[in-house]
Amino acid sequence: MKLIVEPEAGASPILAAIKQARKSIDVVIFRVDRMDICDALATSVRHGVNVRALIAHRNSGGQRSLRKLEMRLLDSGATVTRTADDLVRYHGKLMIVDQRVLHLYGFNFTWLDMKRTRSFGIITRNRRLVDEALKLFEADSGRQRYTPGCDRFVVSPENARERLTAFIAGARKQLLIYDPKLTDPTLARKVLERLKAGLDVRIIGKVGKAHSLTAAKYAGARLHVRAIVRDGHWAFLGSQSLRKLELDKRREVGLIVDNPSVVRGIQDVFEKDWAQTATGAKSTDHDAAQDRDAINARSAPQVAG
Repeated sequence: MKLIVEPEAGASPILAAIKQARKSIDVVIFRVDRMDICDALATSVRHGVNVRALIAHRNSGGQRSLRKLEMRLLDSGATVTRTADDLVRYHGKLMIVDQRVLHLYGFNFTWLDMKRTRSFGIITRNRRLVDEALKLFEADSGRQRYTPGCDRFVVSPENARERLTAFIAGARKQLLIYDPKLTDPTLARKVLERLKAGLDVRIIGKVGKAHSLTAAKYAGARLHVRAIVRDGHWAFLGSQSLRKLELDKRREVGLIVDNPSVVRGIQDVFEKDWAQTATGAKSTDHDAAQDRDAINARSAPQVAG
């Protein structure tokens, strides 16, 4: 299992995976403006790879933008299918190579997401996760009902609320949260419960004004990641915020993982990003001042009574 960190990684992991494909590529796309990725898919088709693309029935760019994406993929030789319109939006982002390797992304195939935006992706060969992703792809491509079969594969609206509620409630020491829109009342209360229980709870992003939580503003250009590190041993990464719309009325996809290198990687990036926030910098200055005071107190001359 490997972690993709954006914007540092750029499109390289995606392009490398497409180039390595020998039989098939199944990709769920919400938005694309990277022609290098489209060109790579076209090259794969010419080499005999069966490329299937599933695109949303609508996106924020409107029907003209969606049709442009559809034609771009059709011109590459891919088989293109639109999702059903039973959900408000199909916003999941993933790619399955040769039915053996799953890429799950928190970012779109766009210059903005890969050049100026903090986000993550996960690459895994875990058979259960790959099979579950394939099952979801087939269900959504065929406009059939999807029934979850793996607790670590988090899908909105089918099991995301249940799985993320349990994930947060299971924290015992720490929750490090990236979330652009943490506004769901139930999940916000769960996070607040952990904070009141004395856990180290830190949020980078935004929280709803109605909740007694605070978040540090991301210091970089743009935040588009949804991720949670729990107790340094578990991590959630996906396309869904802790937001009612994304939990209950949209197709969103995420993973819960315990791979040490992936969890540590997300945690390390969070700590660096946190240190650059105004809240994190203030905390660092405060800790440094306390350390200086302690040193000065220990080194002060003792006056005999």
